[in-house]
Amino acid sequence: MRLDKWLKVARIIKRRTVAKEVCDAGRVFVNGRPAKAGTELKIGDEVSLTLGQRTVKVRVLATPDTVRANEAHTLYEEL
Repeated sequence: MRLDKWLKVARIIKRRTVAKEVCDAGRVFVNGRPAKAGTELKIGDEVSLTLGQRTVKVRVLATPDTVRANEAHTLYEEL
């Protein structure tokens, strides 16, 4: 699944266009490497992103196309 879409589905970022902009600005890393919006994620990848003063680091547990809002936290594990 594309990185920008996963960030939206997991509800880490609310809108996919914002997720794409954050990725293209170089503030998202997958497994320690800078990642673009089209980077393909797979289970087990570690995603790190900087949002303002806060840095979020998570491990991908699932990559479904859609998920309910109350189940979104099951897609990742915070590190």
